[in-house]
Order: sequence, then C-alpha cells, then structure tokens
Amino acid sequence: MAKLFGTDGVRGIANLDLSPELALKLGYAGAKLLAKQGETVIIGRDTRYSGDLLESALSAGVCSSGSQAAHLGVVPTPTVAYLTKALDVSAGVVISASHNPAKYNGIKFFDKSGMKLAVEQEEEIEKLVATNCENQRTTQVGKCLNFSWAVEEYISYAKTSIDGDLKGLRIALDCANGAAYRLAPVIMGELGAKLSVFADQPDGVNINEGCGSTNPQFLAQIVKRGDYDIGLAFDGDADRVIAIDEKGKIVDGDFIMAICALHLLEIGELKPKKIVTTVMTNMGFDKCMNKHGIEVVKTPVGDRHVLQEMLAQEAILGGEQSGHIIFSNHNSTGDGIITALQLLSVLVGEGKKLSQLTSVMRKFPQVLENVDISGLGSQAVLSAAEVKKAVDCCNSQLNENGRVLVRASGTEPVVRVMVEADSQELAADVVSTICQAINKVVRS
Repeated sequence: MAKLFGTDGVRGIANLDLSPELALKLGYAGAKLLAKQGETVIIGRDTRYSGDLLESALSAGVCSSGSQAAHLGVVPTPTVAYLTKALDVSAGVVISASHNPAKYNGIKFFDKSGMKLAVEQEEEIEKLVATNCENQRTTQVGKCLNFSWAVEEYISYAKTSIDGDLKGLRIALDCANGAAYRLAPVIMGELGAKLSVFADQPDGVNINEGCGSTNPQFLAQIVKRGDYDIGLAFDGDADRVIAIDEKGKIVDGDFIMAICALHLLEIGELKPKKIVTTVMTNMGFDKCMNKHGIEVVKTPVGDRHVLQEMLAQEAILGGEQSGHIIFSNHNSTGDGIITALQLLSVLVGEGKKLSQLTSVMRKFPQVLENVDISGLGSQAVLSAAEVKKAVDCCNSQLNENGRVLVRASGTEPVVRVMVEADSQELAADVVSTICQAINKVVRS
C-alpha cells in the first residue's frame, strides 16, 4: 500500500484521494492506536464543503473502534491541539488541508498531549488501514458527542496568553474564509481591539481564495487604504499568520519571530537564548539574532522538524517564514491566533508602530525557482559534478553577503533553488546560473 501520511497528515483531493472509505479506516485505526475502549477522541474541522462528508466517515470509524467521537465544529487546528490536552482526552483529529484550495482536504492526528504523531505512530496507523482492520472489531460501539461547548475553554485561554488588553489598537483581520472566522474576532474583540474583519463569509469553496496568509496582498491593499495599526492574515486552519504594517507592507514569519524574540530577550524571558528556524529562514534574521547574542538553530523545512528541535533544545520559540510559529509555553503546535496576540502585545507594550519594530532586521532579497527533474532521482541531480561546481562557485561569489540553498522537494519531482543576496538582480543571476547547470544535467 502507498504511504498515506505526508509531512502534515493525510492529504488529497476530497472524495477521490481522500475518500470517505479511507476516512473511516483512518478514524478506526487512529482511535484503535491512540484511545482505549470508551475513551474520547475530539474532532475539529475547517470550512471546506467536504468537511461534513469526511467528518461523518471519520466519526463512524472512531465509533466503530468503541471510542467516542466528540465534535468541536469549525475550529482552528491549534484549538484542537490545545483542547486535546486541556480536556484530558485520548486524541484529537483535525479535518483540514490548511492553506490548500477547497478541493483538497486532510486528516491529521494529535496524541493526548496535543502533539503531532511520531512517524512510527503514523506507520502503525498505515498498517492497520492496509489490513482493513481485519479481525479487530468488537460489538462495542461508541457515540457521537457535541463538544462545541469546549471551544470557550480555548477562547478563555487565548485571552490569558498575554498580559493586559488590546484597547486602542485598530486591527484589520483576514480570516481566509477559514477556521478562524469566528474565534479570532471574538478573542481580539473581547480584549478591546477595534476590528474590521474580512474574508469571514465561508461558503465551503472560498477558503484561501485570493485571501489569507498565502495571499497577503489582499489585506495589504486594505490596510494601505484604511486607517489601521496592523493587519493580520490567517490561513485556512489558522496555524499560520502573516502581519501587515500600518503602511501596508507585508511582515512575514521571520520578522514576527525577530520582533517577539527580541522582546522576550529584553524582558528576560527568552530562556535559553535560542530560537529554532528552518533552512529557508532569511539570512537577515540570522544576522539580527547573532547581533543580540541569540543562537539560531536550523532544521529542514517543516513544523514537525522545528518542534522536535525545540524540544531537544528546550527552546520556547521557533517557526517558519510562512508564519507557522510555535510558542511552546503556550501551545504544542503553530498557532496563528496565539502568535498574533504575542505580536500585538509587543506592539502595545513597546508603544511603537509595526514598521518601527520591523526595522530591527534587514531582509536580504530572496529568489526561489523550481527546476523540473521528472524521470531523474533528486540525488543524481544534486550530486552531479556540474551542479556541485556551480553551487560552489556561486557561494564563493556571494561570500558572506548571501547564500545558496539547493534542495529536493518532498512532494514534487522538482529541485528548489533559493538564493539570497545583497540585491534582487544578483540573486536572480545566481539562481539562473545554478538552474542552467541543473537543466543541463537533466537533459544529458
């Protein structure tokens, strides 16, 4: 059987790759592995039209294992992670494809501590699914429960994750027509912020469509035309957030982490003085952290790698340029709402505009290009003498004023070439040189 789990759960086109039959098997197998007879598995979902279909099938699978399937309704992914631990249930499941278009959906699990599953646990679930859960069913059948009341616990918790309130802040919120469309306005509104809310009318197909953290230009134009202190754009399941400063400039995850890290350092709460990021984090971030004596620990791309390294380093802050940021003393996964609150708290506490706060870091121009290597293994391309020579020459050319990152995609038959340099033009030239070398290998 083909591998089901990718870097963030099981994903595919709803009703085709991710069929109700597969969802039922995943529900049964996940509950069988993570819960005992009669224990509870909570389930949350985003606003996709396929959510009802997959929730029904997944819940049937959970109940057929003898566990209870407790429905939270439409909630952000990090809400499920938090409530799994806070409610002391056996597991949590999210039905969402995050920042992907509406035709896709996904299923991901959290263990009882609110952590994403280890690879070994995912492999156990895959084995159960592959055997169609044969000879394991009993006459014990669980129930479907309504746990929508529990969402209030997350709202209360989120509000207490910062000191003080948000009174006086004028905020433009882009909810991506996704899972944050109810909770984010409630939480920030109850903290006293003056809100204008956009992309908060989900219809099942407009999630992430021309809005949200993957399309921050939508909110940037609104902020630029309006009278706001800050804009905040979530993605479909609200585990990411991208900010917009008062001038309409996009503020990505690297800037948000830099601002929050320096604030934590100033108030004596960045202990240890470390931050975990991925290899895609901008070179300007590294220079900013080094200047202030903060160690930057790098991981491969993916929040799973970031969290694992944070636990190993006992770091309290880590994340990605995409806005997927983890404050480990507040939640066990990336949480867009918690991240937004931490940033807003710095804004209020320091009495500065966001454009002033971002001045702590200079972002190096970055160019990224994908090269199709269909028919060839990525290792054969990356180890080719011509490619290695081009990369080495370009690194020497850039010296300490830039860097080259060439890596294979984990999901597509492409090699990604990323270059940072002093200027956009130089970065583009270097990318072109390396891509030409790769293409030559592919054609030979």
